[in-house]
Amino acid sequence: MTTFELNDIDKKEAGDRPVRVRFAPSPTGGLHIGGVRTALFNYLFAKKHQGTFFLRIEDTDQTRYVPGAEDYIFKALAWLGIEPSESPVHGGAFAPYRQSERKEIYQKYALQLVEAGFAYYAFDTKDELEAMRKRLEEAKASNTAYNAISRMQMKNSLTLPAEDVQKRLAAGEPCVIRIKMPAKDEVRFYDMIRGWQKVHSSQLDDKVLLKNDGMPTYHLANVVDDYLMQTSHVIRGEEWLPSAPLHVLLYKYLGWEAQMPQFAHLPLLLNPDGHGKLSKRKAKEYGFPVFPMDWLEPENQEKVDGFKEAGYLPEAILNFLALLGWNAGTEQEIFSLDELIANFSISRVHKAGSKFEIEKAKWFNQHYLRAKSDAELLPVLKADLQENHLLIPEMTDAKLLKISALMKERATFPQDLWREAMYLFQAPTQMDEKAKEKNWNETSITFVKDLWTELTNFAGEWSSENIKHLLHELVEKQGLKLGKVMPAVRLAVSGVSGGPDLAGIMEIIGRDETLTRLSKALNFAPK
Repeated sequence: MTTFELNDIDKKEAGDRPVRVRFAPSPTGGLHIGGVRTALFNYLFAKKHQGTFFLRIEDTDQTRYVPGAEDYIFKALAWLGIEPSESPVHGGAFAPYRQSERKEIYQKYALQLVEAGFAYYAFDTKDELEAMRKRLEEAKASNTAYNAISRMQMKNSLTLPAEDVQKRLAAGEPCVIRIKMPAKDEVRFYDMIRGWQKVHSSQLDDKVLLKNDGMPTYHLANVVDDYLMQTSHVIRGEEWLPSAPLHVLLYKYLGWEAQMPQFAHLPLLLNPDGHGKLSKRKAKEYGFPVFPMDWLEPENQEKVDGFKEAGYLPEAILNFLALLGWNAGTEQEIFSLDELIANFSISRVHKAGSKFEIEKAKWFNQHYLRAKSDAELLPVLKADLQENHLLIPEMTDAKLLKISALMKERATFPQDLWREAMYLFQAPTQMDEKAKEKNWNETSITFVKDLWTELTNFAGEWSSENIKHLLHELVEKQGLKLGKVMPAVRLAVSGVSGGPDLAGIMEIIGRDETLTRLSKALNFAPK
């Protein structure tokens, strides 16, 4: 494992405990790209401090469980190269890592809270809860939640006689366990990104900790597991900041204050217009994915596009996401994964949300695509051509390597290598009309005819260097300018007005095909 040099800030962030951080997604659908960013920041922090990055599946809400979602999460992280070292798949010393398999553990601690007077049984039915809210709304109460005031008018172990409570429990009457929120207290905690936070307990309600089916809510399970799994830092999204005071109180009430992890709530990923949390709907409107890989919605079998299938490279996605809410304090933008680890620190994470600018993601993708060798791109190009029935015997590996070299400087995605160069595999059937109107004139047509003659009589090696030399010689000989006639030659050869080096195109398609295309463009068969 690589050891990274730590400064005083890094050492302070790590604290005195071994670093153990977790990514704790719920298997309720495809993994949102915001979740990937959270996983990445946890991964970077763990690797920076020679710590452990583990994954816990938070599936306590079985009504929202989606088959296939858990497997999708693991595949997505594996594709991106930020896999955990402990998880339901990888195992580990703190197994099980699925909350649905830890039910009895939570019940024990919920009962401990009741016995200590920090929680209580509540027997209210759904209708009674709704009636309470309606009553408070009609009274124009500022808070309609189940809290320190309203609980005293409800059916719970704080208002019912102890004998009645025991009878109800013995009879198996449905009930939940709620935290007993203090009426007049101030909850303070330190957030590594946002500094000291304080919330008055009167603003907090008596959240359910254990549901009537015996399963814990997120709040209890989250705290119990983070304690038992020795989590040192909780690095999660800003949307969980309002829940932090409740979690702080649970650590206190369970006697675990000394082992409470450090909190860091990451800024939101915003829609491209800067308004609101990045949503699937807005992403679709702007025309980009919001999931790392394709995801099939189980309820309607609708495919939701993923970054992988859209042609984004994992290293580009990681680099892009890392800079959404964090910077290294320099002008550097291109970071390998090792460089991200070496430079990452919570102190340089921003408080404000970051706009999800897809053009920047494309820029990163273009950079990493160009950095790949032609040999690395060869299998991708061959697979695309085969899938689209364009891989003909004439297209040898040697030619395909030349195509990779020619096209990757103009490509943003791997599939651009063949899509933007269809004319290399199939002769154009027509010219771009606007380009033809501008460039296909008497002078250029004459030049194309003369070029056909020169190429027909050319006896040298058919290489881009020789073709380029011949083109320049002919232009000079006729007293023309390259810009006046080359667009017409490109139109005749490729059918389009733009593209990579023209001589390179002509070398790849070969002498006979070049002459055939020039002839067809001129609409005559020269002798």
